[in-house]
Amino acid sequence: MSARDWVEKDYYRELGVAKDASDADIKKAYRKIARENHPDAKPGDAKAEARFKAAGEAYGVLSDPEKRQQYDEARSLFAGGRFGGFGGGRGAGAGAGGTGFQGGFDVGDLFGGGRGAGAPGAGGLGDLLGGLFGGGAGTTAGPTPGMGTRPREQRGADVETDVRIDFAEAVGGTTLPLRLASPTRCGTCGGNGARPGTSPRTCLTCGGAGVVSRSQGAFAFSEPCRDCSGTGSIVDDPCPECGGDGVSTRTRTLTVRIPPGVDDGQRIRLAGQGQPGQRGGPPGDLFVVVHVNADDLFGRSERNPDDLTLTVPVTFPELVDGTTITVPTMDGKVSLKVPAGSQSGRTLRVRGRGVRRKDGRTGDLLVTVELAVPSRLDKAAREALDAYAKATADHDPRAELTRRAEAAARRETAS
Repeated sequence: MSARDWVEKDYYRELGVAKDASDADIKKAYRKIARENHPDAKPGDAKAEARFKAAGEAYGVLSDPEKRQQYDEARSLFAGGRFGGFGGGRGAGAGAGGTGFQGGFDVGDLFGGGRGAGAPGAGGLGDLLGGLFGGGAGTTAGPTPGMGTRPREQRGADVETDVRIDFAEAVGGTTLPLRLASPTRCGTCGGNGARPGTSPRTCLTCGGAGVVSRSQGAFAFSEPCRDCSGTGSIVDDPCPECGGDGVSTRTRTLTVRIPPGVDDGQRIRLAGQGQPGQRGGPPGDLFVVVHVNADDLFGRSERNPDDLTLTVPVTFPELVDGTTITVPTMDGKVSLKVPAGSQSGRTLRVRGRGVRRKDGRTGDLLVTVELAVPSRLDKAAREALDAYAKATADHDPRAELTRRAEAAARRETAS
């Protein structure tokens, strides 16, 4: 992206968020726009594709703390007309629309502590502009002999997409084909923006630096070169595929390997699969957000996600007398002994039947036995239940609770 884009494009408005929006709000807004305007969701819709691409560009800047800070600083300096903007602004007086410097303020400090904008080691605004637009603090108007360097390369923006998998695939791992329609380096021109057989030429105005300085009375301000839009080069014969941008939107298919034990909402990074870099910079990364469908039987333990959970209904006699039951696992079934006298809600552990990770770590299967209470009883069962109730009439399962309640009442009365 050119330096002018950093000032003239409102990325916050592009995503529909406030300037002080949190990282989470920016991410949420981008994902909503990307889902609604994805080329797969609206094939052939040029406006949706442009919206998708613009949102990706905005997210690439605002999701990176360093880029966001530079973008905010650039807009605060120029977008509101401060320092004369990009056009022929006012001088440094205190007139209407200008910026006044009053009292004992040393303007030289603004550009580098009184050493001059071009002095070695000069700091202040000159260094800031150099950092934003790829040039040095003392760039003169037009190319300076021996100083004509290209702007710094820029890393491409990161891209995020979503996939949904079944619970079994999350536990055992899987490999998925991922079809993406996203900006990528133009295959026709190789990313330089020029028609095959031609090459971009170095901008004569800035000497390839992408920035020039503009004098306003006693002051000189660095700004992006208007002739090359801050890129340092000019394309006379644009590539027919990308129109000179060096980037085109293409549909590509990637293979994503989902590791065993992936959690719902986990992000998987595919290095170098994001948006292409500019001016020879490396591409960004692709982040795949995994969403896991719930399973009818199994769950994941909150204490240890490598442990799987399962609830098994049992009868009252099985809890009293103990039994051996057969329970399912993710890869078959096992026999499990329920000890006599077990309470409903007791959890039993089947070792090695949980998540099996590639590094050899293995979770367990946690089986919770739960008393199954019949909703209706036939005559024989009712008679048996009545006989049991009569035989155990002297047993009070809530005796301890009653004892504690009475003791608390006595303490309350005594106080």
